[in-house]
Amino acid sequence: MRVLTLAGSPHYPSRSTALLSRAGQWLENQGIEVLPWHINNLPHEDLFTARFDSPALATFTSQLASADGLIIATPIYKASFTGVLKTLLDLLGERALEHKVVLPLATAGSLAHMLAVDYSLKPVLCALKAQEILHSVFAEDSQISIDAHSTLFSSALEKRLLTALENFTEALGRHHHPNTLMRQTA
Repeated sequence: MRVLTLAGSPHYPSRSTALLSRAGQWLENQGIEVLPWHINNLPHEDLFTARFDSPALATFTSQLASADGLIIATPIYKASFTGVLKTLLDLLGERALEHKVVLPLATAGSLAHMLAVDYSLKPVLCALKAQEILHSVFAEDSQISIDAHSTLFSSALEKRLLTALENFTEALGRHHHPNTLMRQTA
């Protein structure tokens, strides 16, 4: 199985990127191939000028097409996911997430933003025809501690993340992805 991860924070390091990195490590430990992407891997000028012929965008969409699932992480700003992430999602084809299982991850300063993924990000993922969108993992900033040497998660957050990742791998196993057969015969 192959999973693409997408960090939607314009900052690095960030709490949402740390959450995504932890998810990617867990998946790799399960024998799942992880294709990590950060929004900063795509030239901002290409995103903001809607350059559909961008080589970086072509690489991203090709890897996304070959993936069985997507884990997408974003901080919540102004009660929504990041604008730069929205810009990238707007450049994807109408069926970019067809046959994909998607796990959204989000971080924010307070619990007041807990439902932001449900009313802002999930509708966009549905419009891109995601096969299955799992319950998101929301983390308050206070649940993630980042310093120069390590990242620590609260035990409650770690437990929620691991449960979501187990559900994600189960969902990947339930859904047939046409590219799986193509990769095996290639």
